[in-house]
Amino acid sequence: MSENRKLHLTAFLMPYGQHEAAWRLPGTPLNAEFDPRYWIDLARRAEAAKFDSIFFADAPGQWASSDFQPQGALDPLILLTAIAGATERIGLIGTVSTTYNSPYNLARRFASLDHISGGRAGWNIVTTSDQGIARNFGREGRPDHLDRYRRADEFVDVVTKLWDSWTDDYIVGSRESGRYSDAAHIREINHRGEFYSVAGPLTVPRSPQGWPVLVQAGSSENGKAFGARHGEAIFTAQPTLEDGQEFYTDFKARVAAAGRDPGQTKVLPGLMPYIGSTEKEAQAQAQKLDDLRAPERGLANLSDIFEYPVEAFELDKSLPAELYSERTIEGDRSRADLILKFAAEENLNVRQLISYLGGARGHFTVIGTPEQIADTIEAWFTRGAADGFNVMPPAFPESLDLFIEHVIPELQRRGLFRTEYEGRTLRDHYGLAKPANRLDQVTSS
Repeated sequence: MSENRKLHLTAFLMPYGQHEAAWRLPGTPLNAEFDPRYWIDLARRAEAAKFDSIFFADAPGQWASSDFQPQGALDPLILLTAIAGATERIGLIGTVSTTYNSPYNLARRFASLDHISGGRAGWNIVTTSDQGIARNFGREGRPDHLDRYRRADEFVDVVTKLWDSWTDDYIVGSRESGRYSDAAHIREINHRGEFYSVAGPLTVPRSPQGWPVLVQAGSSENGKAFGARHGEAIFTAQPTLEDGQEFYTDFKARVAAAGRDPGQTKVLPGLMPYIGSTEKEAQAQAQKLDDLRAPERGLANLSDIFEYPVEAFELDKSLPAELYSERTIEGDRSRADLILKFAAEENLNVRQLISYLGGARGHFTVIGTPEQIADTIEAWFTRGAADGFNVMPPAFPESLDLFIEHVIPELQRRGLFRTEYEGRTLRDHYGLAKPANRLDQVTSS
């Protein structure tokens, strides 16, 4: 391991915790997800521990058709703007879909967040597959899987051009002449493509980072190809070290093949930690949450993922054989493939599978003492499976606090994780270069 290579940690924040039954724990303040003070408190805890960033997932519709899980979420960019004013260093990553947004509006909102936060913004780029969400936008049908990524490619191209539509030195500021700026340095982009026509320029100057950090979370073939072209931080679900090593090697090779520096892309698998002073105590914590699950919620989740009737799943039997046949899934294809692979390898029936998915949703789960969890993190980091982790505490705030109070000091003692922030921007934390202004290059050529 290079002496200069440091572990990157993101805190994945969700209402109550990552486990679907965390809201049922005694003393949990229901409806906290709509109180910005709740999120600010969690962000401050993560910042005090020197996490690289916090991360919010999002979808422009209800998460699932189930009565057994809290529903709804504040707009992540508005929430992150509130958090920006209450924090100083931690990165702020929000999920916004390319499927149901305008490139111009999204570019303006993220550039604004990057300015307001002093260069701490990151955009988790996703496409949206849910059929019900399409109806929220006046559409009866959703784009197919390949079409969503073709649109997303052009969407990102437009957004980054808009971020580059101002030069870094646009201000003249001559009070004597009355000239504030050089109009030649604020440029139209005049994009005309297959899906979008955008004139520009943006109403916001180039932000402190040049561009907010581009984050991507798709692990299908189309998702990996897209991430190799654009992603600077990659969130992925890999349930074992061997799966993580295979993904890491393949993805870094794809980045190189796309003409980019693999060192400028950070692979951050999801990690759900159950922490106890003994392994038995950690197991008891995991069992406590598992006992609170509602099987109906898990069955509805499988139905949504596989686009298959809920009544076809039987708790004490294996997944329906038809799911392993050549079926076209237009939704979250990579997650469906991961679940099928894991269920087959572990010989899980439906009851066991929804127990597993009720917590980590296909991400890597580790149960043990702080030292055991640090051992596992170090193994993934040093053996070519991860540049860091998207940490997914099962229940807030207690699981986050346990990780902060016991695992992070152990990682710091081993020299794997920072003890202080060395920079102020999210790019500083990740060791990412500021992107060159593409329109400057066009102008000078």
